[in-house]
Amino acid sequence: MYLITVFGNLLIILAISTDPNLHTPMYFFLANLSFVDICFTSTTIPKMLWNIQTQSKVITYTGCVTQIYFLILFAVLDVFLLSVMAYDRFVAICHPLHYTVIMNPKLCGLLVLMSWVTVVCLFYCTMLGVYLSSAATQSSHASAVASVMYTVVTPMLNPFIYSLRNRDIKSGLRRIIGVPVM
Repeated sequence: MYLITVFGNLLIILAISTDPNLHTPMYFFLANLSFVDICFTSTTIPKMLWNIQTQSKVITYTGCVTQIYFLILFAVLDVFLLSVMAYDRFVAICHPLHYTVIMNPKLCGLLVLMSWVTVVCLFYCTMLGVYLSSAATQSSHASAVASVMYTVVTPMLNPFIYSLRNRDIKSGLRRIIGVPVM
């Protein structure tokens, strides 16, 4: 599942970056979402796979804090990018004649930058809240299932949900691998 996640998201980034037809705001945001999904899954899954392979459940305090830092950072960034993508679609549907004026390259870059900056600011407030409050006890099995769902399954499905079912992305992928586009 991890390899499918990384490979699927890398394919989307490659298709969007190499196909000039996909250099639009929507695909710019999709490429950023794909990058964030790769980073999100890569914060925990390699260590988890290592632990499964070695039958070890050990992680250093520094490793744990680092992992939590980046996991929350990329999870919240995912949410903000999805919000920016929703705004992009709103403008495209509700103001189609003004779309190219409103969603210009400068605004798209600013929206992505603001997503990153907002996430970093919110992250520090969230981390303070987490570490200053006591954690509620939960079943370890339920926690493991929940963490696999949001760290592996969702980022793995995002390429299929947002991109690989898209006609333009399929055409871009066909161009990359040399299959004639119909």
